[in-house]
Formats: sequence, C-alpha cells, structure tokens
Amino acid sequence: MTETDATELTPEERSRRWHALAVCLLAGAMTLLDVSIVNVALPSIREGLDAGNGTIQWVVAGYALAFGIVLVPAGRLGDARSRKTVFMAGVALFTIASAVCGAAQEPLWIGAARVAQGIGGGLITPQVSGFIQNLFKGPERGRAFGLFGATIGVSTAIGPVLGGLLIQLGGDESGWRLVFYVNVPIGILLLVLAHRYLPTAARGPQQSLDPVGVVLFGTAMLFVLLPLVTGSQGDSLSRRPWWLLGVAALLLLVFVAWERRWTSRGRETLLDLSLVKVRSFVLGLGLGTFYFAGFTSIFIVLTLYLQQGLGYSALEAGLSQLPFAVGSATSSLLGGRLVERFGRLLVVAGLVMIAAALVVVDLLVPHLDGDVGLKLAPVLLLAGLGGGLVIAPNITLSLDEVDPTRAGAGGGLLQTAQRVGSAIGVAIVLALFFERVRSSDGDFADALSYSLHVTIAFVLVALAMGVADLVRRARDARV
Repeated sequence: MTETDATELTPEERSRRWHALAVCLLAGAMTLLDVSIVNVALPSIREGLDAGNGTIQWVVAGYALAFGIVLVPAGRLGDARSRKTVFMAGVALFTIASAVCGAAQEPLWIGAARVAQGIGGGLITPQVSGFIQNLFKGPERGRAFGLFGATIGVSTAIGPVLGGLLIQLGGDESGWRLVFYVNVPIGILLLVLAHRYLPTAARGPQQSLDPVGVVLFGTAMLFVLLPLVTGSQGDSLSRRPWWLLGVAALLLLVFVAWERRWTSRGRETLLDLSLVKVRSFVLGLGLGTFYFAGFTSIFIVLTLYLQQGLGYSALEAGLSQLPFAVGSATSSLLGGRLVERFGRLLVVAGLVMIAAALVVVDLLVPHLDGDVGLKLAPVLLLAGLGGGLVIAPNITLSLDEVDPTRAGAGGGLLQTAQRVGSAIGVAIVLALFFERVRSSDGDFADALSYSLHVTIAFVLVALAMGVADLVRRARDARV
C-alpha cells in the first residue's frame, strides 16, 4: 500500500492502516514522554553527574530547542521525499541518543545527547500527522486524530508517574539512567514495525527541499525559543534575552520574502504561504499555541506545589495527575468520533471545561488541608475531559481544508506552534510562580493560585479563537 491510494483499499490494506497508526502513536508517545518524564529525574542527574545548573537546564532546554527547530523542515522533508524514511531515521537517532544519555559519564555528554534526542523527536512528530492525513478520510480521520490526541494527553500526564517508578526501581544512583534506557527497546521495536507496516510514498517528481528557506526558518525559530528555554527556574523574566525576538522577527520577514521569490521561480517552498489564507488553519494554529501555553505549564506548577510545597514524592505527585490522564484519554477517543458531527463547537466546549476546572482549582487550593491530591482529583478529571476535546479535534479541524500533499509541512507547523506555546507558557508561568514563592515567604499555595491566573488567561485566548472559528464556519455555512 502507498500513501496515495488510501481511498481504494482491500480489507487487508484497511487493517494495515490501523497497524501503521499504532506504530505512529507508539513513536509519538515515546517522544512526548521524554518531555515530562525527565523532569522528575533532574535532581538525580544533578547528583549522579555532579552537574551544574547550566547543564541541568540544557537537559530540558536542549531537547525542546532542537525539537522545535526541526519540526517544520522535517515535515517538508517527509512531504518532498519519503515520509517512512524520515520517520525511521528519526526513530534510529532518538534511540541511539537515548542510549548515549543513559550511559553518560560527563555533564557535557548528556547535554549533547539530549539535543540529538530532540532532533530525532522533531523528525518523527510531523510524519505522524502526515501519515494520518494521508491514510484516513472523513470520520476515520477524526478517530485516528482522536487516538493521537489521547496519546498526547496521556503521555504528558503519565510521564512523571513513569519517571518516579523508574527512579524508585533503579535507586537514586542509577534510576535516572533507566529513564533514558527505557527508550532503547521501544526504539528497536519501532524500527522493525515501521519497516513492516508503514506505507511507502508513491514515486513522483522530486521536489525542491528549499535549503535557504530551511536555514532562515530554523534560525528564526532558534531565536524565538532561546529566550524562553535558557533561563533558570529562579530567574526573573526581565533577565531573559528578549532582544533576540526582534532578530527572529527580522529573519521571518526575510524568510517570507525568500519564499515568495522561490515560488515565483516555480519551485517548491518550505512552507506553502497560501496556508495563511486558510482561515481554519490560521485560527487552529493560534488556538493550539495558546492552549499549549496553558496546558503544559499546569502540570509543572502543580507538581512543584505538591513536591516542594506539600512534600509529596515524585511518584506521589505523578499519581495525583492520573485523573487528568484518564479524562484526557477517554474524551480524546470520543472527540475523534464526534468531531465530524459537532466540529469546532466540540473544541469550544472542551476549552470551557478546562477554564472552569482551573478556576475551581484556583478557588480550592488556598483552603485545602490534607489529601490535596485526592481532593483535586475530580477537578483534574474535568480538566482532562476538556483537554481531550481540544487537542485531536483541533488538529483535525485545522488540517481539514489543507491539501493532503502539504500535510507534513502543515502538521509540522502546528506542532512547532505547540512547542513554542509550551515554551512561552513554561517560561512565564514558572518565573511568576517562583517570584511569588519568594515574595510570599514560601507560600506555595499562593504561588500556585497566582500562576494559575496566567494559565487561565492563555486558555481564554484559545477559547476566543475557537469561538471566532465557530462563528466563521456558521457564517460560511449560511452563504
């Protein structure tokens, strides 16, 4: 089976599509887990390698930075060449880099390997949305993206739990190494399954890879992300090198000018600038950016509150977030089935549920005394149910008017926006959280409530964009 003949399938080929999806979801889960699972291992890494704050920061930031820069070029590479080949190359690099991280003997060693891991993850992720876009149509595409959304929500939420279990299993000295080594057998299995089940693209005229556009866009993303990922937890926002955003804006202007010139020559560009004319894509892009700015930071400040404020262990703090994972997994599966019927209204409903849940958490936390994680469980379940109605349906709706031949690049841009949104949210919310801890003489409950105001604001901006797209779609339907 090829990527382009998915509309006329034998029963065996239909079955193989779902096998291919399972391979993609396993790879996606592996890359997403490494975003959150490593956070609980940082104290052990610091002690085991005698690493300083700079190295520890790059264990997190190096992965996020490389991941975010590679996403769009990797999506374009998959569209222009072989999505299967790019996917397998990413899995191989991620697996090798994971082994190197686990075997690290020096701080510099693990920092460099984490950058390589991020590149591998960035190669893999846009191919997943590209495969789904090409292999599935109509309601089945919604179901497939629903499973993808469930993977995102569950992987992010269970990362701290799995990390805590592995560290407890391996002990303080070597438990952090298991956090990386666990990816090695998964990666090897993925390479075998990908070779067997992932479809090969139909041969066509070879497209330009737009190397100048790749360099310009990648450098611009580097300067966007650097101020967001290079500050340490205790640094004030004012100490970040925000002037780099001006350089990034200039580079993006040069990038747009180059893309227009490259298009005028009849060549394929890194980004199809006509995507900015697809209103559903633009609004979905903005919605995803602001949602992830709030979504990602929720887990970090809640974990800090539980561990540093209430003395929870890493495993206990992770288990406290399981209700979110359960809710997200459940509603993601339902959302994938319902998105064809309810469209953008489903996403709006999910955002309302999340905003309401965060407001309740903000109101409850200052008054809770004992068993805080247990008492927050129903509210986190509600937030998870809402989150599952946002991620996958938004991807489906954002790409539904995009040419499938641009699915990799479009999906890569959506993922890049999510990574940038996550970095923005974490940078701002963490800085405000720790500033409040200092100013309130260690009142972590007050710091959580204060930082939640920012996450709620991010979610409300996403909600406004969802409502705007809902109104637009309703108006277009009447015309």
